[in-house]
Amino acid sequence: MGRSDTRSRIQAAATTLFRRHGYSATGLKRIATAAEAPFGSIYHFFPGGKQQLAEDMIRTSGPEYGRMVLAVLNSVPDPAESLVHAFEAAAHELAAADYADACPIGTVALEVASSNDALRAATAEVFEEWVADAARWFARWVSDPTAARSLAYSMIMMLEGAFMLSRAARDPEPLRVAGRSMADLLRATLAQAAESRS
Repeated sequence: MGRSDTRSRIQAAATTLFRRHGYSATGLKRIATAAEAPFGSIYHFFPGGKQQLAEDMIRTSGPEYGRMVLAVLNSVPDPAESLVHAFEAAAHELAAADYADACPIGTVALEVASSNDALRAATAEVFEEWVADAARWFARWVSDPTAARSLAYSMIMMLEGAFMLSRAARDPEPLRVAGRSMADLLRATLAQAAESRS
C-alpha cells in the first residue's frame, strides 16, 4: 500500500471517530487501529498530531458536507419543497447510520468552542462558509441580502439543533419537523417580500 493510501485511511478513520465521539474521546492509538496503520505513521503524515488531524478533518470534511447539502437542495426545483427534502434526506441518513453520524464537525465544534482556539477558529470558518453558500442559494428567491443570510443562519441552526435532538432521542422526527419549519419560514419571508412590493 502506498503512502497516500495510508494517509487517506488515517484521515478517514479520524473523520469518523471525531464525528462520532468528539475530540477528547478520540485517541491517536484508536485512530491508528481504525486506519489499520502503524501508530508512527500518524506523526509522519501529521507532525502536529491529534490537533493537526482534527483541523484537517474540519477543513476537509466540513466543506465536503456543505457541498453535499447544496447538491441535495439543488435537486428539487421548488425551494420550500427542497428544504423539506434536504432535512428528510438528513433524517434518513442519520437513522441509517444508527444515529452515529450526523454533522461531520458539529460534535467537535461544541466540544472545543471554549477549550481549543485553533480548532474553534477552524470550525467557525467552515460554518461561515456554509452560511455564505446557503445565503447565495436563498438569494435565488430572496432579493434582500440580509434576509437571505438570516435564512441561511436559520437553516444551519435548525439542522445542527435537530441533529442533536435526533441523536439524543434516536428519532428522526426532529429533523423532519425542522425541515417543515424551515420551509414555512422561507414561505413567510417570500410572502412578506411580495406584500411589501405591492
